[in-house]
Amino acid sequence: MSKPQPVAVETPTENEHQYEEQHVHEVYETIATHFSDTRYKPWPVVENFLNELPIGSLGADVGCGNGKYMMVNPQVYMSGSDRSSNLISIVQERGLEGLVADGLSLPYRDNACDFAISIAVIHHFSTRERRQQAIQEMLRIVKPGGKLLVFVWALEQTKFTKRNFKPDEQDVFVPWVLSKKKDADNAEEAEASSKVYNRFYHLFRQGELDTLFTETSGVTIQTSGYDRDNHYVIATKN
Repeated sequence: MSKPQPVAVETPTENEHQYEEQHVHEVYETIATHFSDTRYKPWPVVENFLNELPIGSLGADVGCGNGKYMMVNPQVYMSGSDRSSNLISIVQERGLEGLVADGLSLPYRDNACDFAISIAVIHHFSTRERRQQAIQEMLRIVKPGGKLLVFVWALEQTKFTKRNFKPDEQDVFVPWVLSKKKDADNAEEAEASSKVYNRFYHLFRQGELDTLFTETSGVTIQTSGYDRDNHYVIATKN
């Protein structure tokens, strides 16, 4: 049996929250443990960003997953939030501060943080308006002069990637294969006991993330780039 591949989808024109609940939030609740087991090595750009922050900086990891980035620099304090309660349980088991929260309604005061990061998260919002709202909400909680780092999956993939995206399909379901039988005796038995869960992604074209930032008031892009099949922006709140 061939490996499941991404499938192009139509995005909703109403009830976007319910669509994301079904095709993002419920999936991560189900795959949380398996997903966490695969997320342990920090990406270099994110690691460098966190390690270059002033000692004592206070920040938020929006869509923190299992909290791996919250452990990169012990000389800054980070609070993590995620829609998945199962992922937040993993964060809390690691002795970190994690809150169940929506990325469009963060549980922090205005201008409370010195920095905020959102790594591979806002591509799960199903409309352009909601992706821009996610950036605006991060800006709300960061102090003037504070920094933001946002990563999203890129439509443009290298030849070394495991993903197979078509150049004209930005809105897709990306499969996650969860094996129910961990002690399977062979690959065929494991495959037979597996279930596929599809997660919604909006794949960003080159320059698209930059445009979301430039069309958002009160923020200046410091640098942007492409790393590990992702686009990213580092910006400062005016």
